[in-house]
Amino acid sequence: MKSDQGGHPARPGGLVTDGTYVLQPIGWVDSPLVGKNAAPKQGSRGITRRPARLRRIDGRLRDLEVGSEILVLTWLDRARRDVLVVHPRDDLTNPQRGVFSTRSADRPNPIGLHRVTISAITGSAVEVQDLEALDGTPVVDIKPVLHPLDR
Repeated sequence: MKSDQGGHPARPGGLVTDGTYVLQPIGWVDSPLVGKNAAPKQGSRGITRRPARLRRIDGRLRDLEVGSEILVLTWLDRARRDVLVVHPRDDLTNPQRGVFSTRSADRPNPIGLHRVTISAITGSAVEVQDLEALDGTPVVDIKPVLHPLDR
């Protein structure tokens, strides 16, 4: 059996090739945030109250409901992947920290994690509140928020 560079078995369907994992977007973000400087440095600070839309989700929206909270995982495609140390929130008065102890978009695998509330579902699109992802950001996955009684 073929294995990846870490000695793990390769997955069927060509998802692992020479230690490289391939992610296919399930959709894209339509957002009023159009540049890196427009995005808030912390999710809970400065989020636009205008809705954003997750588009072209291709019928995978079954069982999602308006008012539900979901976790949206995105590929932060405009992030730098060579950064390992940052000043949190780009504030030079903050001491430098390793990216894995921060929410910096700049990191080796720039996966965004966004907790949002569904405000509308139309066809293959989901309108959400409080998404800090930039316009055109690829959506990698959507997961439900599990509340203590749901576990």
